[in-house]
Amino acid sequence: MSTRLKLIFWTCISILAFLEFGEASNIGICYGRNADNLPSPNKVSELLQHLNIKFVRIYDANIDVLKAFANTNIDLMIGVPNADLLAFAQFQSNVDTWLRNSILPYYPTTKITSISVGLEVTEAPDNNNATGLLLPAMQNIHTALKKAGLHKKIKISSSHSLAILSRSFPPSSATFSKKHSPFLKPMLEFLVENESPFMIDLYPYYAYRDSDEKVRLEYALFESSSQVVDPGTGLLYSNMFDAQLDAVYFALAAMNFKTVKVMVTESGWPSKGSPKETAATPDNALAYNTNLIRHVIGDSGTPAKPGEEIDVYLFSLFNENRKPGMESERNWGMFYANGTSVYALDFTGESTVPGPVSPSNSTTGVSPSPGDNSNSTVTIGGGGGRKWCVASSQASVTELQSALDWACGPGNVDCSAVQPNQPCFEPDTLLSHASYAFNTYYQQSGGSSLDCSFGGVSVEVDKDPSYGNCLYMIAPATDGMNRTMAGNITGNITAIDSPLASPSTSNEGFRQMVVSVAVSVLLPCFVVSLSLFL
Repeated sequence: MSTRLKLIFWTCISILAFLEFGEASNIGICYGRNADNLPSPNKVSELLQHLNIKFVRIYDANIDVLKAFANTNIDLMIGVPNADLLAFAQFQSNVDTWLRNSILPYYPTTKITSISVGLEVTEAPDNNNATGLLLPAMQNIHTALKKAGLHKKIKISSSHSLAILSRSFPPSSATFSKKHSPFLKPMLEFLVENESPFMIDLYPYYAYRDSDEKVRLEYALFESSSQVVDPGTGLLYSNMFDAQLDAVYFALAAMNFKTVKVMVTESGWPSKGSPKETAATPDNALAYNTNLIRHVIGDSGTPAKPGEEIDVYLFSLFNENRKPGMESERNWGMFYANGTSVYALDFTGESTVPGPVSPSNSTTGVSPSPGDNSNSTVTIGGGGGRKWCVASSQASVTELQSALDWACGPGNVDCSAVQPNQPCFEPDTLLSHASYAFNTYYQQSGGSSLDCSFGGVSVEVDKDPSYGNCLYMIAPATDGMNRTMAGNITGNITAIDSPLASPSTSNEGFRQMVVSVAVSVLLPCFVVSLSLFL
């Protein structure tokens, strides 16, 4: 009896630990020092403690910085510069000496939790050489840490640019560039073996800046009122950050590395730029970073991974006056070198933010293509005209059925009107039923061209397809009058192709799922345990 009781009790405890109720996403900040006018590391440490920042990334292992963060309980990610990769990859003794002189004297008083080896090596001028050195350097660091008994406490990885992907949109079609395969696959195997995250730097700002206005500013700033659909999955994206992050998830899955955790090691928005960089303003920087913080601490995850924890490091703490390139490169900081703030960022994410500001963002009525990563809504009919979305008569039966199944399933369309004895059942054809479902989704989602893509098996029309008692929905904003639908309207929809997701992709649905699991699994577990005492 005692053995059975212990077994059941520890099974319950194991399930509880597995659910990880208290775990949440984290916001950190990048402390770059490519400037000649910054405050001392001690002053910086004081500032970060005052801001209650718990996670900080630096780009080397500067001794003065390591000393400044002693006894602060701040998790510190340190870096190995690209210039050191050759020495670290060539000889184990070089790494052993580095660890002995630059890390061990300050650990664990300074809480070093991870090492990022190399910086966006695929973008380095000699990238072929840098990528070839990356894994050997990581392996030698791991060996050195293992000798010191720290390989389980300090994670090793490497941060990458999104350019490591050959394509990033639609997210479900994202893949890593084939030219990087020789180093990427063994590096990912190293990460899996050592339970380390894949590190990526995500910058919606660059995608917006370089898109020739095909990407809407609101979409890049988390302030879009409409959504972009991934035609491959039907997933809807209201911001570019999620689309970029999901592209990384899908690219990893395509290489059979679905379990690798992804960490965003840089993301931010500049407050000043060259004359052509009109979106680089303090207001837009404040909006992006505030909305990003809210998104992360809300634990909403992404459309492809709702509820997934996302650890993000904001770039960056200070403006860095020695960085080369365009004006924006020197103005990513939240603080000036004298310690005053560039804009009043609330790291709790609770403050209100201004709307997007950009003189160049005045174009409206532009019809985007999915490859644009844009969410702009088409101006229908030249200004207020009605449009509907129907199935294409040129589509194959297989494609239509697949799209219809998605619309009536993950797409959250109420398809009861096309069931037997309902107003839109006749004619009982796949083309007719799909047209009704496509249009309902199209109108509920805002009526943009992207909402009528369905993988190319649908078209927009300007003639009302309603017939008899089967009335096709049209959004009130373009119709101007109330209209009775044959089916029920479920309101705004968000398609999530995941059994863990609620229609809104909010973390509340995920939390409810966790509570449900707890009640259905843990409660009986403990009841059984209690019964053995009686």
